[in-house]
Amino acid sequence: MTAPSKEPKENSPEKIGYWLLGALLVIGAVFIIFKEAISTHIPWTLLKQHIRDGEVAALELDGELLNISYANDAPSERANTVKQSVYVPNDTEFLSLVESQSVQFEALPPSFFERYGPIFHTVIILGFIFYILSRLQQLNPSRSAIKNVNAQVDESRHLPIRFSDVAGVDEAIEEVQELVDFLKNPAKFTGLGGKIPKGVLLVGPPGTGKTLLARAIAGEADVPFFRASGSDFVELYVGVGASRVRDLFKKAREQAPCIIFVDELDAIGKTRQSASIGGGSEEREQTLNQILVELDGFDGRSGIIMIAATNRPESLDKALLRPGRFDRQVLVDLPDINGRIKILEVHAQNIVLDETVDLERCAQLTTGFSGADLANILNEAALLAARQDKTAVDFSDIEAAIERNIAGLEKRSKRLSDKERNIIAVHECGHAICAAANPASDPVHKISIIPRGIGALGYTLQTPQEDRQLYNTAELKARLVTLYGGRMAEAEFFSHITTGAADDIRRATELATRMVTELGMSEQIGTVSYQERRNNSFGIGTNSGPAWSCSTDMAQELEKARRGLLQEAHQESLRIIQKNRLLLEEMKNVLLEKEILDGETLQMYLQRVQGIQSTLSIDV
Repeated sequence: MTAPSKEPKENSPEKIGYWLLGALLVIGAVFIIFKEAISTHIPWTLLKQHIRDGEVAALELDGELLNISYANDAPSERANTVKQSVYVPNDTEFLSLVESQSVQFEALPPSFFERYGPIFHTVIILGFIFYILSRLQQLNPSRSAIKNVNAQVDESRHLPIRFSDVAGVDEAIEEVQELVDFLKNPAKFTGLGGKIPKGVLLVGPPGTGKTLLARAIAGEADVPFFRASGSDFVELYVGVGASRVRDLFKKAREQAPCIIFVDELDAIGKTRQSASIGGGSEEREQTLNQILVELDGFDGRSGIIMIAATNRPESLDKALLRPGRFDRQVLVDLPDINGRIKILEVHAQNIVLDETVDLERCAQLTTGFSGADLANILNEAALLAARQDKTAVDFSDIEAAIERNIAGLEKRSKRLSDKERNIIAVHECGHAICAAANPASDPVHKISIIPRGIGALGYTLQTPQEDRQLYNTAELKARLVTLYGGRMAEAEFFSHITTGAADDIRRATELATRMVTELGMSEQIGTVSYQERRNNSFGIGTNSGPAWSCSTDMAQELEKARRGLLQEAHQESLRIIQKNRLLLEEMKNVLLEKEILDGETLQMYLQRVQGIQSTLSIDV
């Protein structure tokens, strides 16, 4: 439920009041300017001299000003004009002078504006000041909202999401199912003396449905859902975050049973530093301390369950994860092929799909994709079909959306010379032939020389036939050979090499480094890990540090083993290219003509690849 806007609506009383205030200010300014324009001030002594000379016919006292009317026989520059002068009340000579010259003198009573004008001016000025302050608070709400948390409260009637809408995470749903039972029937658990977990931490890569799962729990339990992000509690001013945490839990207790959901918990839950490094008084750490206090302050009988989500569990403070706080962690991992099929079926309900679309085939092409990626692919496919005025989304649209997600947007307008297109075609065909020559490689699905994304001038798409969690040495070495296939094809067909293999060389070097330093796939080095861990279990979040934590002599041995592994893969790919040189040239000519090779045409060429007995040893 979105917070209402603070801007005045069209024709609202607040906006009408602003217009009236502005109109009064304008009228007052015009009146003062007009009054000043039609009157002329003269000195007090000069006025008395004019009275002595008999030029003044009448005087009118208006507050502290005298309005002077001159006689008709006065000099032309003063006749028929209105002049003013400041009245001096203690000048007794003035009244005697007026009486002696028979000048008509009249004193006007103070007008309403003169009587209440100061009060009116004060009210206007104060109102204007309060208006400016309110606008400044809206622009910088950190001060005004020091006791308010930016949490959005969704009632159960606004949460149509159920467990049936969350696909691909069946194990996670089983883990949190008892939370729903507790919120609906707590006596079932407390009657036996059991305690429901106070906090549940949803852990998994981005886009796997952690937030969706939390909303589904609230929807199934039919309870209010307090939703906030970890960054909502962190402000520049010290104490704001802790105050917002207290306010959030106070609101939750008023609406219990309910669920508090904090996304990106690592924004405030990172491991606290020691006092000597600068911790202890930092705003983020005060916020974390307040969360720990609040978690200790309620028990399972309060009907409040706090759910948090993060993709960096290794960075969280240990105090958060101890029993009694976030004592249960639920893994929401990337879906397998069955999970991807279910996710595609859920998101395909609102999309008009052609009868020929096979979602199982789509799931096979999207290994390693998250639920958010799959939803985006179907949406992109629908947009592509709409641009082509199709009545339904067919498999070609989904395939194009998958390629766009992997390699980026097609850039057919990017002009390449014939020489460059020839080099790119040879390069990509080299990748495909080296992959097809080795039975341990993943099958090649498509070859394209259409530029995509930021720097991809072409690409070779391989699709694994099944989800893989483990890779043996032969499979990793086959991947190295495939990566070097493009560079070796260039070296075989041309007298020079280009920069097109830069990314292939980088990826091959990284893989060989892991094989030697982390995976223990070198008999020379042994089963010892020498590389500092730079990524978490989900492959995200890097930190700097030495590449190898070892002595100088061992670093030389590691470098020698890595270089030997890359050199053998380099030579293997060259032998494959030389063995299939005529086939590669034939594939290259067809690829230059069609720009894309896939389907039966591609498989016809790849079946003719002459594989050779690998000379790569099992160990380096």
